[in-house]
Amino acid sequence: MASERTNNFTALPGHADPLTSCKDEDFLQVKFYLCVIYGLIFLVCFPGNIATISVYFFKMRPWKSSTIFMLNVAITDLLYIATLPFFIHYSVNGNNWVFGDLMCKFIHFCFYFNMYSGIIFLSSFSLFRFFVVVYPIKCLCVQNRRWAVVTCIVIWIISLVAISPLCILVATRDTQNRTICPDLATAEDLDTSQLYNWLLTTFAFFLPMLMVTFCYVFIIYTLSTGPQTQASYKQKARRLAIVLLVVFYVCFLPLHIFRELQLDLRVRPVSCHLKNKILLMFTIAKPLAALNTFGNLLLYVVTGDNFQQAILSLLKFRTNKSLK
Repeated sequence: MASERTNNFTALPGHADPLTSCKDEDFLQVKFYLCVIYGLIFLVCFPGNIATISVYFFKMRPWKSSTIFMLNVAITDLLYIATLPFFIHYSVNGNNWVFGDLMCKFIHFCFYFNMYSGIIFLSSFSLFRFFVVVYPIKCLCVQNRRWAVVTCIVIWIISLVAISPLCILVATRDTQNRTICPDLATAEDLDTSQLYNWLLTTFAFFLPMLMVTFCYVFIIYTLSTGPQTQASYKQKARRLAIVLLVVFYVCFLPLHIFRELQLDLRVRPVSCHLKNKILLMFTIAKPLAALNTFGNLLLYVVTGDNFQQAILSLLKFRTNKSLK
Protein backbone atom coordinates (compact mmCIF):
# COMPACT_ATOMS: atom_id res chain seq x y z
CA MET A 1 0.00 0.00 0.00
CA ALA A 2 2.81 2.40 0.83
CA SER A 3 4.56 1.88 -2.49
CA GLU A 4 1.23 2.14 -4.34
CA ARG A 5 0.48 5.47 -2.65
CA THR A 6 3.95 6.71 -3.48
CA ASN A 7 3.48 5.86 -7.14
CA ASN A 8 0.27 7.90 -7.22
CA PHE A 9 2.12 11.06 -6.25
CA THR A 10 4.89 12.99 -7.95
CA ALA A 11 8.21 13.28 -6.24
CA LEU A 12 9.78 16.65 -5.56
CA PRO A 13 13.57 16.36 -5.67
CA GLY A 14 14.71 19.88 -6.50
CA HIS A 15 11.46 20.81 -8.28
CA ALA A 16 11.39 17.65 -10.37
CA ASP A 17 8.94 18.04 -13.18
CA PRO A 18 5.97 15.69 -12.77
CA LEU A 19 5.51 15.71 -16.52
CA THR A 20 8.32 13.19 -16.80
CA SER A 21 6.77 10.80 -14.25
CA CYS A 22 3.06 11.03 -15.19
CA LYS A 23 1.58 9.87 -18.47
CA ASP A 24 -0.83 12.50 -19.86
CA GLU A 25 -3.44 10.19 -21.42
CA ASP A 26 -6.27 12.62 -20.69
CA PHE A 27 -4.32 15.36 -22.42
CA LEU A 28 -3.97 13.30 -25.59
CA GLN A 29 -7.70 12.53 -25.69
CA VAL A 30 -8.64 16.14 -26.46
CA LYS A 31 -6.90 16.31 -29.84
CA PHE A 32 -10.25 16.13 -31.68
CA TYR A 33 -11.52 19.10 -29.64
CA LEU A 34 -8.36 21.09 -30.39
CA CYS A 35 -8.50 20.34 -34.12
CA VAL A 36 -12.17 21.36 -34.38
CA ILE A 37 -11.78 24.61 -32.42
CA TYR A 38 -8.53 25.68 -34.08
CA GLY A 39 -9.84 24.68 -37.51
CA LEU A 40 -13.06 26.65 -37.00
CA ILE A 41 -11.14 29.72 -35.83
CA PHE A 42 -8.82 29.53 -38.84
CA LEU A 43 -11.60 29.05 -41.42
CA VAL A 44 -13.71 31.93 -40.07
CA CYS A 45 -11.21 34.41 -38.67
CA PHE A 46 -8.43 34.23 -41.27
CA PRO A 47 -10.61 35.55 -44.13
CA GLY A 48 -12.56 37.64 -41.60
CA ASN A 49 -9.47 39.54 -40.46
CA ILE A 50 -8.17 39.97 -44.02
CA ALA A 51 -11.55 41.47 -44.94
CA THR A 52 -11.47 43.68 -41.84
CA ILE A 53 -7.98 45.02 -42.58
CA SER A 54 -9.00 45.64 -46.21
CA VAL A 55 -12.08 47.57 -45.09
CA TYR A 56 -10.06 49.71 -42.68
CA PHE A 57 -7.41 50.47 -45.30
CA PHE A 58 -9.59 51.09 -48.36
CA LYS A 59 -13.08 52.02 -47.17
CA MET A 60 -12.80 53.89 -43.86
CA ARG A 61 -10.58 56.90 -44.49
CA PRO A 62 -9.98 59.22 -42.72
CA TRP A 63 -9.37 57.03 -39.68
CA LYS A 64 -10.75 57.82 -36.25
CA SER A 65 -8.91 56.96 -33.03
CA SER A 66 -11.16 53.94 -32.42
CA THR A 67 -10.49 52.73 -36.00
CA ILE A 68 -6.73 52.86 -35.40
CA PHE A 69 -7.06 50.71 -32.26
CA MET A 70 -9.27 48.15 -33.99
CA LEU A 71 -6.96 47.97 -37.02
CA ASN A 72 -4.05 47.08 -34.76
CA VAL A 73 -6.12 44.40 -33.02
CA ALA A 74 -6.99 42.88 -36.42
CA ILE A 75 -3.31 42.79 -37.44
CA THR A 76 -2.25 40.99 -34.23
CA ASP A 77 -5.14 38.53 -34.66
CA LEU A 78 -4.07 37.74 -38.20
CA LEU A 79 -0.50 37.07 -37.05
CA TYR A 80 -1.75 34.50 -34.54
CA ILE A 81 -4.36 32.87 -36.80
CA ALA A 82 -1.69 32.20 -39.43
CA THR A 83 0.06 29.85 -36.93
CA LEU A 84 -3.03 27.73 -36.17
CA PRO A 85 -2.31 25.05 -38.82
CA PHE A 86 0.86 24.22 -36.85
CA PHE A 87 -1.16 23.74 -33.63
CA ILE A 88 -3.61 21.54 -35.55
CA HIS A 89 -0.82 19.37 -36.98
CA TYR A 90 0.73 19.06 -33.50
CA SER A 91 -2.56 17.75 -32.06
CA VAL A 92 -3.23 15.36 -34.96
CA ASN A 93 0.32 14.04 -34.72
CA GLY A 94 -0.15 12.98 -31.09
CA ASN A 95 1.68 16.00 -29.64
CA ASN A 96 4.81 15.13 -31.58
CA TRP A 97 6.44 18.34 -32.85
CA VAL A 98 8.25 18.02 -36.20
CA PHE A 99 8.87 21.67 -37.15
CA GLY A 100 11.96 22.35 -35.05
CA ASP A 101 12.75 24.39 -31.96
CA LEU A 102 12.66 27.80 -33.65
CA MET A 103 9.13 27.29 -34.99
CA CYS A 104 7.99 26.02 -31.57
CA LYS A 105 9.18 29.28 -30.02
CA PHE A 106 7.60 31.31 -32.80
CA ILE A 107 4.06 29.89 -32.59
CA HIS A 108 3.94 30.28 -28.81
CA PHE A 109 5.33 33.78 -29.17
CA CYS A 110 2.54 34.57 -31.67
CA PHE A 111 -0.13 33.10 -29.39
CA TYR A 112 0.88 35.07 -26.30
CA PHE A 113 1.77 38.20 -28.26
CA ASN A 114 -1.68 38.19 -29.82
CA MET A 115 -3.37 37.63 -26.48
CA TYR A 116 -1.52 40.21 -24.42
CA SER A 117 -1.19 42.88 -27.10
CA GLY A 118 -4.90 42.36 -27.79
CA ILE A 119 -5.68 42.72 -24.07
CA ILE A 120 -3.68 45.95 -23.88
CA PHE A 121 -5.20 47.32 -27.09
CA LEU A 122 -8.74 46.56 -25.87
CA SER A 123 -8.11 48.05 -22.43
CA SER A 124 -6.63 51.19 -24.05
CA PHE A 125 -9.65 51.37 -26.35
CA SER A 126 -11.94 51.05 -23.32
CA LEU A 127 -10.06 53.82 -21.51
CA PHE A 128 -10.39 55.99 -24.62
CA ARG A 129 -14.15 55.35 -24.71
CA PHE A 130 -14.37 56.14 -20.99
CA PHE A 131 -12.79 59.59 -21.44
CA VAL A 132 -14.90 60.36 -24.53
CA VAL A 133 -18.19 59.46 -22.81
CA VAL A 134 -17.61 60.45 -19.18
CA TYR A 135 -15.38 63.53 -19.71
CA PRO A 136 -16.13 64.65 -23.30
CA ILE A 137 -15.17 68.31 -22.80
CA LYS A 138 -12.16 67.96 -20.49
CA CYS A 139 -10.54 65.21 -22.56
CA LEU A 140 -10.96 66.39 -26.15
CA CYS A 141 -7.27 65.74 -26.77
CA VAL A 142 -7.71 61.95 -26.53
CA GLN A 143 -9.78 62.05 -29.71
CA ASN A 144 -6.74 63.27 -31.61
CA ARG A 145 -5.50 60.56 -33.99
CA ARG A 146 -1.89 61.29 -33.07
CA TRP A 147 -2.53 60.09 -29.52
CA ALA A 148 -4.01 56.85 -30.88
CA VAL A 149 -1.01 56.27 -33.17
CA VAL A 150 1.50 56.97 -30.39
CA THR A 151 -0.43 54.71 -27.99
CA CYS A 152 -0.47 51.85 -30.51
CA ILE A 153 3.27 52.14 -31.16
CA VAL A 154 3.94 52.06 -27.40
CA ILE A 155 1.67 49.01 -27.02
CA TRP A 156 3.55 47.16 -29.78
CA ILE A 157 6.88 47.89 -28.08
CA ILE A 158 5.62 46.90 -24.61
CA SER A 159 4.09 43.68 -25.95
CA LEU A 160 7.26 42.68 -27.81
CA VAL A 161 9.39 43.28 -24.70
CA ALA A 162 6.91 41.54 -22.38
CA ILE A 163 6.63 38.36 -24.51
CA SER A 164 10.30 38.10 -25.52
CA PRO A 165 11.27 35.92 -22.47
CA LEU A 166 9.18 33.13 -24.03
CA CYS A 167 11.90 32.72 -26.66
CA ILE A 168 14.19 31.54 -23.85
CA LEU A 169 11.69 29.67 -21.66
CA VAL A 170 10.00 27.66 -24.44
CA ALA A 171 12.17 24.96 -26.00
CA THR A 172 11.42 21.55 -27.50
CA ARG A 173 12.36 18.43 -25.56
CA ASP A 174 12.24 14.69 -26.25
CA THR A 175 10.10 12.53 -23.97
CA GLN A 176 8.16 9.26 -24.32
CA ASN A 177 9.39 8.82 -27.93
CA ARG A 178 7.95 12.22 -28.87
CA THR A 179 9.27 15.73 -29.36
CA ILE A 180 7.25 18.03 -27.13
CA CYS A 181 6.66 21.71 -27.90
CA PRO A 182 5.85 22.91 -24.37
CA ASP A 183 3.75 25.86 -23.32
CA LEU A 184 4.76 28.34 -20.63
CA ALA A 185 2.95 26.18 -18.05
CA THR A 186 5.11 23.17 -18.91
CA ALA A 187 8.44 24.90 -19.60
CA GLU A 188 11.50 23.27 -18.00
CA ASP A 189 12.79 26.31 -16.06
CA LEU A 190 10.06 26.16 -13.42
CA ASP A 191 11.23 28.95 -11.08
CA THR A 192 11.63 31.47 -13.89
CA SER A 193 8.33 30.36 -15.47
CA GLN A 194 6.46 30.92 -12.20
CA LEU A 195 7.87 34.43 -11.75
CA TYR A 196 7.27 35.33 -15.39
CA ASN A 197 3.73 33.94 -15.25
CA TRP A 198 2.97 35.99 -12.11
CA LEU A 199 4.19 39.19 -13.77
CA LEU A 200 2.26 38.51 -16.98
CA THR A 201 -0.94 37.57 -15.18
CA THR A 202 -0.86 40.54 -12.80
CA PHE A 203 0.22 43.38 -15.06
CA ALA A 204 -0.87 42.19 -18.52
CA PHE A 205 -4.21 40.57 -17.60
CA PHE A 206 -5.75 41.30 -14.20
CA LEU A 207 -5.03 45.03 -14.19
CA PRO A 208 -6.36 45.51 -17.77
CA MET A 209 -9.40 43.35 -16.95
CA LEU A 210 -10.20 45.52 -13.92
CA MET A 211 -9.68 48.63 -16.06
CA VAL A 212 -12.10 47.39 -18.76
CA THR A 213 -14.71 46.42 -16.15
CA PHE A 214 -14.38 49.79 -14.37
CA CYS A 215 -14.55 51.77 -17.63
CA TYR A 216 -17.70 50.11 -18.95
CA VAL A 217 -19.52 50.20 -15.61
CA PHE A 218 -18.99 53.96 -15.54
CA ILE A 219 -19.78 54.36 -19.25
CA ILE A 220 -23.10 52.55 -18.92
CA TYR A 221 -23.92 54.43 -15.69
CA THR A 222 -23.12 57.79 -17.31
CA LEU A 223 -25.21 57.05 -20.39
CA SER A 224 -28.14 55.71 -18.37
CA THR A 225 -28.28 58.88 -16.25
CA GLY A 226 -27.68 61.28 -19.15
CA PRO A 227 -30.98 62.97 -20.08
CA GLN A 228 -30.03 63.70 -23.69
CA THR A 229 -28.29 60.47 -24.60
CA GLN A 230 -29.82 58.73 -27.62
CA ALA A 231 -31.19 55.21 -27.13
CA SER A 232 -29.06 53.89 -30.03
CA TYR A 233 -25.89 55.21 -28.37
CA LYS A 234 -26.82 53.51 -25.10
CA GLN A 235 -27.50 50.25 -26.92
CA LYS A 236 -24.15 50.44 -28.69
CA ALA A 237 -22.36 51.00 -25.35
CA ARG A 238 -24.13 48.00 -23.80
CA ARG A 239 -23.19 45.78 -26.75
CA LEU A 240 -19.57 46.88 -26.52
CA ALA A 241 -19.51 46.17 -22.79
CA ILE A 242 -21.03 42.70 -23.24
CA VAL A 243 -18.62 41.67 -26.02
CA LEU A 244 -15.54 42.97 -24.20
CA LEU A 245 -16.48 41.46 -20.84
CA VAL A 246 -17.22 38.08 -22.48
CA VAL A 247 -13.80 38.20 -24.17
CA PHE A 248 -12.05 38.91 -20.86
CA TYR A 249 -14.02 36.72 -18.47
CA VAL A 250 -14.89 33.76 -20.74
CA CYS A 251 -11.96 33.64 -23.16
CA PHE A 252 -8.99 34.88 -21.10
CA LEU A 253 -9.78 34.22 -17.44
CA PRO A 254 -9.92 30.36 -17.53
CA LEU A 255 -6.51 30.18 -19.24
CA HIS A 256 -4.87 32.32 -16.55
CA ILE A 257 -6.49 30.36 -13.72
CA PHE A 258 -5.49 26.92 -15.00
CA ARG A 259 -2.03 28.04 -16.09
CA GLU A 260 -1.35 29.26 -12.56
CA LEU A 261 -2.71 26.00 -11.11
CA GLN A 262 -0.60 23.96 -13.52
CA LEU A 263 2.59 25.78 -12.51
CA ASP A 264 1.69 25.59 -8.83
CA LEU A 265 1.04 21.83 -8.90
CA ARG A 266 4.46 21.21 -10.42
CA VAL A 267 6.07 22.11 -7.08
CA ARG A 268 3.59 20.18 -4.91
CA PRO A 269 3.39 16.42 -4.17
CA VAL A 270 0.04 15.77 -5.89
CA SER A 271 -1.41 12.71 -7.57
CA CYS A 272 -0.88 12.10 -11.25
CA HIS A 273 -4.66 12.01 -11.63
CA LEU A 274 -5.04 15.56 -10.31
CA LYS A 275 -2.05 16.76 -12.31
CA ASN A 276 -3.56 15.34 -15.52
CA LYS A 277 -6.97 16.86 -14.78
CA ILE A 278 -5.49 20.34 -14.38
CA LEU A 279 -3.38 19.84 -17.51
CA LEU A 280 -6.54 18.76 -19.35
CA MET A 281 -8.41 21.88 -18.18
CA PHE A 282 -5.49 24.09 -19.21
CA THR A 283 -5.45 22.42 -22.63
CA ILE A 284 -9.19 23.07 -23.02
CA ALA A 285 -8.81 26.68 -21.83
CA LYS A 286 -6.10 27.56 -24.35
CA PRO A 287 -8.39 27.38 -27.43
CA LEU A 288 -10.97 29.38 -25.44
CA ALA A 289 -8.43 32.19 -25.30
CA ALA A 290 -8.03 31.90 -29.07
CA LEU A 291 -11.79 32.41 -29.42
CA ASN A 292 -11.20 36.07 -28.59
CA THR A 293 -10.60 36.45 -32.34
CA PHE A 294 -14.34 35.76 -32.84
CA GLY A 295 -15.14 38.37 -30.20
CA ASN A 296 -12.90 40.86 -31.96
CA LEU A 297 -14.74 40.31 -35.24
CA LEU A 298 -17.94 41.23 -33.41
CA LEU A 299 -16.22 44.29 -31.95
CA TYR A 300 -15.40 45.63 -35.41
CA VAL A 301 -19.11 45.60 -36.19
CA VAL A 302 -20.33 46.83 -32.79
CA THR A 303 -17.90 49.76 -32.57
CA GLY A 304 -19.67 51.28 -35.55
CA ASP A 305 -17.74 53.92 -37.50
CA ASN A 306 -19.76 52.81 -40.57
CA PHE A 307 -17.95 49.46 -40.58
CA GLN A 308 -21.02 47.51 -41.71
CA GLN A 309 -21.67 49.85 -44.63
CA ALA A 310 -17.98 49.78 -45.57
CA ILE A 311 -17.73 45.98 -45.71
CA LEU A 312 -20.98 45.73 -47.68
CA SER A 313 -19.61 48.30 -50.10
CA LEU A 314 -16.39 46.30 -50.50
CA LEU A 315 -18.29 43.05 -51.12
CA LYS A 316 -20.56 44.80 -53.64
CA PHE A 317 -17.54 46.23 -55.47
CA ARG A 318 -15.87 42.79 -55.72
CA THR A 319 -19.13 41.17 -56.90
CA ASN A 320 -19.62 43.75 -59.65
CA LYS A 321 -15.97 43.39 -60.70
CA SER A 322 -16.28 39.60 -60.99
CA LEU A 323 -19.48 39.90 -63.03
CA LYS A 324 -17.77 42.19 -65.52
